[in-house]
Amino acid sequence: MENVKTYTPKERNLYLTGMFGQNMIYNIVATGLYYYFQNVICLPAIALGWIFAVARVWDAVNDPMMGSIVDKTHTKWGKCRPYLLFAPPVICIITIVAFFNGNYANAKNAGNSAAMFFIVAWAAVSYILWGMSYTAGDVPLWGIISRMSESENDRATLIALARIIASIGAAAITVGIIPVSQAVNGMLGANTNAQRGFVIVAIGATLISSALFELAGIGTRERVPISAETKTMKESFALMWKCVPFRRLLISGILRSPMQLMMIVVITLFTYYYCDGDMMTAFTDPAKLRIVIIIGGGYFVGQFLAMAASPALIKRFNVKTLYNLTGLTAIPNALIFVIYKIAPTSLADIKWVIIDGVLLLISGWGFGTINVCQSIMISDCIDYEEYHNNYRPDGIFFSGQSFITKFSAGIASIISAYVYASVGYTDVNIDAMNKALQNGASFAQDYMSYSKAMWFIFTVPPAIGYAIAVLPTLKYEITNAEHQKMLSALIERHSNSQKDGE
Repeated sequence: MENVKTYTPKERNLYLTGMFGQNMIYNIVATGLYYYFQNVICLPAIALGWIFAVARVWDAVNDPMMGSIVDKTHTKWGKCRPYLLFAPPVICIITIVAFFNGNYANAKNAGNSAAMFFIVAWAAVSYILWGMSYTAGDVPLWGIISRMSESENDRATLIALARIIASIGAAAITVGIIPVSQAVNGMLGANTNAQRGFVIVAIGATLISSALFELAGIGTRERVPISAETKTMKESFALMWKCVPFRRLLISGILRSPMQLMMIVVITLFTYYYCDGDMMTAFTDPAKLRIVIIIGGGYFVGQFLAMAASPALIKRFNVKTLYNLTGLTAIPNALIFVIYKIAPTSLADIKWVIIDGVLLLISGWGFGTINVCQSIMISDCIDYEEYHNNYRPDGIFFSGQSFITKFSAGIASIISAYVYASVGYTDVNIDAMNKALQNGASFAQDYMSYSKAMWFIFTVPPAIGYAIAVLPTLKYEITNAEHQKMLSALIERHSNSQKDGE
């Protein structure tokens, strides 16, 4: 197709490098900080749940606000790049500050109420500030994709690559931050908990990931013309709901909220059920390493295969069809809990490891497909809105992706908090369990109520989320053929507009 503007290979590579760094930062907090709050400084389960829920719900509201700001930004760099240049240093500082906290379990055991209050307050304020700063970089990072290229195939390819790279960045932190922190803590001689090790590793990982994130702003360029019209924040919020296909995606994402529980509990579950609290043993014990490779690898391999295959599958099938088929992923998730009920203390046996690995491979395929399809469908909705109303809401619509993720995480945090509280998995009880495990206790056998709660959180609510999330998108309006028709018309419109301006 003539007159199609798109990104260069160098821009693509620098963008993907920035995406890698950005997702490292996200998981330093989503995985590392959550684990640190829950299992290292031992915040109360209910307090932790509400801290994450309030922060995430506020972030969910803040995201469309940021999207509206992005859409009203007109600079020589474009409307997304300015934020990609200046947000990473701020995110870096606040991420590090969030880890500088006291130990709640120690304060409670000492009866120091003032310290207990300060520790919870510090966690709440720092986490809320982190979410606000992260939004300033996250919304434009995804929004700039639809501005870098007018080619449907190039956008789909970049989205798929971005999802793969994002998952690799996430996996690097998810797998590494706890064992590395425990190893550093051991070298420091602080064997009672991993607090000092966590702080050191968090600082190093955050500095590296923030530098990588900065490359997305340095290396990209916006090519799609900026709409001359601007909208108020109120009009932008209304637009998210008024656009029918986009509204379906929002509702679908909210219904999918319980899926976030898998990300919240996975590291805690692996660390305690398979490694009795010491994740380093997964890298020194061949039997445990095999478990990590089969089960953890199964889920990540499923994601990567789905994300790599999605662009080709979308060319053959409607993106709507692929998205809706992910509802079937509810079945393997539910079966994992059935297997736990059959063998609650024996899931480390190789036969159960292989079965769970296969089921998680299928679950990972569904999750990877959702991630790619959702981003492509949002990009299509941006074209849909410009085609019908001559206004391109890149920022506000891609803020919807962040809205879905963060609002869902808030709901998931509340669910996990009350499940944990119901079995007593909280503050000093966790501290006592950690000490018992260090002295030879078995998590799977001696803490079965905690184990059951974690396996339930990991499987049953996410299965329900997978099943009901596709209900709103069964009637999603934009087919591949209709989108290609709209995109061709838009490219012609952009070309004519440029000629008129010359």
